Amino acid sequence: MSETAAPTVRASASLGDYFAEIVASRSRVSDPRIKAAFAKVPREAFLGPGPWPIATPPKGYVLTPSADLAFLYADVVVGLFPERAINNGEPSFHALCLGAAGIAEGETVVHVGAGAGYYSAIMGEVTGPAGRVEALEIEPELAAAADANLRPWPWVSAHHRSGVAGVLPEADVIYVNAGVSQIAGCWLDALKRGGRLLVPLTTGWQGAVLRFTSRGGGLFDARFLCPTGIIPCVGGQDPVAAERLSQAFAAPGGLMAVRSLRRGTVPDQSARLVGDDWWLSTEAV
Repeated sequence: MSETAAPTVRASASLGDYFAEIVASRSRVSDPRIKAAFAKVPREAFLGPGPWPIATPPKGYVLTPSADLAFLYADVVVGLFPERAINNGEPSFHALCLGAAGIAEGETVVHVGAGAGYYSAIMGEVTGPAGRVEALEIEPELAAAADANLRPWPWVSAHHRSGVAGVLPEADVIYVNAGVSQIAGCWLDALKRGGRLLVPLTTGWQGAVLRFTSRGGGLFDARFLCPTGIIPCVGGQDPVAAERLSQAFAAPGGLMAVRSLRRGTVPDQSARLVGDDWWLSTEAV
């Protein structure tokens, strides 16, 4: 991925509109701003020149027969670095998550695992110029590509850094795009009251996306959103935490039974998963 690799031709308005209809229908997203963002942001500008490798699990990737942009304007996963299983993820999955995040115009979003920046740009369209999107990417080549790709959105900034350690900007929404076995304390610290954290809790590649909403005082509402298969987060997987998470998935109701996250209190009989300084409860706050 490089600044000169992205083609300058974008999809026609009709192709973008068709794509947005497909994504909105499959994700059942109702926010018209999300639909408009998928219609407007040129996916090809973030993926380099075609033909493109399309993920076809469990067999790997299939190369598109040509560089026809129509192959990108489908609900498909496109390989960025297929040899490392680093992809531009499924549009309907991201639309579902962004709908659940409830991003408002003017809000600040931290995007952990931004890749080449495509979904950061989508969120930038949703926040509008009055908002901010801080796109964090640990892979240096992808971070450089995101920095170049996101220049048409000056309120969206790419950063080459870890998203699971250090101090993060205060945020209304934190959207994590890599699987972790435990929730990073810096995410909970950065979330404003009323802020939303969407994170895939996974043991390796498989797990579930949960949404947490800060109520202040170390209390967060929790909601199971959907199952997922996603690349493990660099620095976000720990064998001991993964074993605890596996046990939580195996318990009756799994993580679908979780109703809250709590900090600063001793876990009680409602605890489904206990982390370093937090625990998930089956009881609502």
